[in-house]
Amino acid sequence: MIKNIQEWVLLFVIVAVIVTVGNWIGYEVMPLEALPGVIILCLISLAGLIIHKLLPFKAIPSIAYIGILALILTIPGMPGQEQIVIWTNQVNLLAIATPILAYAGISIGRSWTDFQKLGWKTIIIGSCVMIGTFLGSAIVAEIVLRLQGII
Repeated sequence: MIKNIQEWVLLFVIVAVIVTVGNWIGYEVMPLEALPGVIILCLISLAGLIIHKLLPFKAIPSIAYIGILALILTIPGMPGQEQIVIWTNQVNLLAIATPILAYAGISIGRSWTDFQKLGWKTIIIGSCVMIGTFLGSAIVAEIVLRLQGII
């Protein structure tokens, strides 16, 4: 368990640096302003992973524990809720998505032979899913931005 926690902490430190730099470059949020929010997000994620590891049943994925913990900590009236929201509002979602997508790309790249074994149909289906997700997101963004009068 200690080895897992050490690996997670190292991973979170690397991700925190990437998120902070991405937030600074892409969204012009100074690193010292974003750092408390990044640390809070890392601590919530670490706590969710530890809870998942400690519980005997593995039917629920660790992301569910992370989400539930974050939800509980940000319920209005919860002690410290306002400060957590203020700190995490300084971290842009897309700055967080960048290292996650990079990690996913590396994972796929490492198991390329396994990916090839799935066949050409999987590549076509995967491409259609990615294109559909992109177009769906673009359409939703277009509608929401038009309704808000931004574009």
